[in-house]
Amino acid sequence: MDTRWLTPDELNAWVRLAAVLELLPGVLESQLRRDADLGHFEYYVLAMLSEADQKTLRMTALAQMTNATLPRLSHVVQRLETRGFVERFPCPEDRRATNARLTDAGWEKVKDSAPGHVATAREYVIDALTPEQITQLSEITGAILTRLDPGGHFAARRT
Repeated sequence: MDTRWLTPDELNAWVRLAAVLELLPGVLESQLRRDADLGHFEYYVLAMLSEADQKTLRMTALAQMTNATLPRLSHVVQRLETRGFVERFPCPEDRRATNARLTDAGWEKVKDSAPGHVATAREYVIDALTPEQITQLSEITGAILTRLDPGGHFAARRT
């Protein structure tokens, strides 16, 4: 099969996307560590639970929403549980499954952490773009996510 090399415009877009993918996670992680004593993934887990019905999700659903393996998620949830932000318990509908629930302390942590996280997202991404570019970014990332997550399991696919 012949390689379809990138055009100069495609290469420019790809290199810029790769740079964003390398730089942005560090910016988000640093802000959350400094201001909230949370890693970005820990915050994401808390945020997904905060938006769930009764602030509770099955661990398998939470793993899908956060694009995490169950072992990685279990390790992170255990750390959050130790800090009093999450509690795990057997699923009432299926005792073989485990649920994770955001505690009151976890809800407070999300509420306290969210303003700094949103400010960082605004500073480095949202406010750098025009309203038209925000719409385009949503469409572009949606098209990419359709290829990466055709089943729509990752939370970012929600509308």
